[in-house]
Amino acid sequence: MHLGAGTHSALARILDRVSPLPVTSARHGAALEPGTVQVAPPDRHLLTEDGTLVLTQGPTENGHRPAVNATFRSAALTGGPRVIGVVLPGALDDGTAGLRAIVDRGGLAEVQDPADALYSGMPESALSVVDTEYVARAVEIGAVLDKLVRMPVKPFGGPPPSDALLLEDRIARESVWFGALTPAERSAGYTCPDRQGSLTEVGPGRCRCRIGHAWSAPALLDAHSAEFQLALMKALRALDEKAALVRKLAAQAGATKPRGLAERYAASAREAADAAETLRRFLLDANREVAAEPAPG
Repeated sequence: MHLGAGTHSALARILDRVSPLPVTSARHGAALEPGTVQVAPPDRHLLTEDGTLVLTQGPTENGHRPAVNATFRSAALTGGPRVIGVVLPGALDDGTAGLRAIVDRGGLAEVQDPADALYSGMPESALSVVDTEYVARAVEIGAVLDKLVRMPVKPFGGPPPSDALLLEDRIARESVWFGALTPAERSAGYTCPDRQGSLTEVGPGRCRCRIGHAWSAPALLDAHSAEFQLALMKALRALDEKAALVRKLAAQAGATKPRGLAERYAASAREAADAAETLRRFLLDANREVAAEPAPG
């Protein structure tokens, strides 16, 4: 789950109350145990290595840490055909790139049926990129997993992992931050919402900045939309404050200064107030359009 840094997660305890399997919060260096559910803690990527869990503070992906793509990529590299990736409901396309990596390394994919999802963005995105016969409703996912884990695992005979997959896994492990991407790689022409640096294309619809922050195209659009909304609200506040301040100056000038100065202040106040009203109407109309849209899923 996407929780802020410094927060405490009760997810493991909540799941442990209702799960027939024990559920714990993942600890760095803990062993992967059969029949045990490990939950990623806030502000840490959850990775695997040599049968153990690895928690890192590698760069965020789509603005979040932990990121399921980092977990899926790590599992694909360390587990190969023994890995099953499951994508549940959620917004945008988290998990899609990582699920692709699992399948490319011989693993299996299961996706919740978008028609059964409250938020269908993640399942729809995963199915648009990954071919899988295992699409199930929420109540069926457990039974499908039970079937899949009983199937014999075939050795993976495909090509070695790509340099791009290995690099992205290294970035998540914190061994690469600055200079992770070289200038020779293709610029995407966009800036990173986290650090304002330029973004480089690392795959279809995926970018990273030089520090390592990763963005998919839908997540980048969502982040820039939020950034644009914030900029407009800051502009509205500045216009309102300017109008109020210039009105005060006009009143003071009218009593002690030549009348022309007071009139110039008054005109400036009207200009700022008119601009603020235009911007306020735009923001209100935009918010009404968002509220009128059907809920995701």
